Amino acid sequence: MKNNWTNHLHGYVRVRIDGDYPERFLNRCIEEDISIWQIKKIGDNRIVCYMDVEDAKRIRPLLRMTNCKVSFIQRSGFPFLIRRIMARSGFVAGLVGFLAIMFVLSNMVWGVEIKGASPQVEHELRQVVTEMGIKRGAFQFSLPSVELIQRDVTELVQGATWVGVRQKGTTFEFEVVEQQLPEEADRYSPRHLVATKKAIIRKIFVEHGQAMVKPNDFVREGDLLVSGYIGKKDAEDEEKELVPAQAVVFGEIWYKSDVTIPLDTLFTTLTGEKKSKHYLSIYGLDIPIWGYGKVEFEEFTESIHERPFRFINWSLPLTYKRSDFLETDQFERTYTKEEAVRAARERARVDLSKDLPKDAEIIGEKVLHETVENGKVNLRIHYQVIEDITSEQPIIQGD
Repeated sequence: MKNNWTNHLHGYVRVRIDGDYPERFLNRCIEEDISIWQIKKIGDNRIVCYMDVEDAKRIRPLLRMTNCKVSFIQRSGFPFLIRRIMARSGFVAGLVGFLAIMFVLSNMVWGVEIKGASPQVEHELRQVVTEMGIKRGAFQFSLPSVELIQRDVTELVQGATWVGVRQKGTTFEFEVVEQQLPEEADRYSPRHLVATKKAIIRKIFVEHGQAMVKPNDFVREGDLLVSGYIGKKDAEDEEKELVPAQAVVFGEIWYKSDVTIPLDTLFTTLTGEKKSKHYLSIYGLDIPIWGYGKVEFEEFTESIHERPFRFINWSLPLTYKRSDFLETDQFERTYTKEEAVRAARERARVDLSKDLPKDAEIIGEKVLHETVENGKVNLRIHYQVIEDITSEQPIIQGD
């Protein structure tokens, strides 16, 4: 009978049968349906073979009947492996404990490195990542993904234009690109100041240079506002002093904005209720470990957070997975015409403010056109804005 995997599972033994005519013992085993295989005859009075552990318990009567003796040469299979392990339980426990400690330490954060940042930006970045939980001793599977960390730190660190994040083993590396201000030499090179767009001049403050416009003048894009040449007006350019023009010129600009607001709007919002399910994922097979039960929310949105486990520098085929089910609720909001117009004007003002310079000021607002069609309010709004309209134009000597 051939050996197979069930023999390894239940255990099997290699036996030596000694006696006159040991073939009679083999015949008795076949009659009693005892499993034997790999039979070898060694001399006239000795046979070696394999048999199952359970069958080995049944051969004692057969040995008496055939006047044979049995010796167990080898014990193999899972039950005997367990016995050998239990006999060395101290060593096995130490090995398992060592592997468990290494596994835990491999999935913790042991270093946070920041490259390319000035001391001030580095201090700010360390405060941000510490508030996010990225610090020595934190478990990696409890942290957001690298993509989310990079997005959040780039938004929160004011002094950085871009922050790259990379996880290297148990260390998080942050590479910072700081904001670069123009060099002083470029800012103060000889230049004119010209208009960036059509406007009516409202205020003008000149520090260096000669003003070429005055309040209430109308200018177009590219018109000269402040000259870099100072001196008498009727003098030649070669006789005038060349300076970097510096001034603030505020002009009144006109903008038009089209905005549409539906009278009936369906909103989806989060209620604040949440249910989480935790899994161990092995080769794509999710094994639940916490958070059993059915999600009782009628409407919800699901977000999935995954973090692979590591052992030293190797990624294991074992992943921690958390599914967050956030309860949502829908409600319909209905505007009156007056409310829709008011909401449209607020939205248009907010959208316009996003595109304006920080020092710009909206001084006038007028609805040019208003219609209600297909359940929507359509507005065209005219804005008057005061903003700085200066732009540098380098002066190249000899032109």
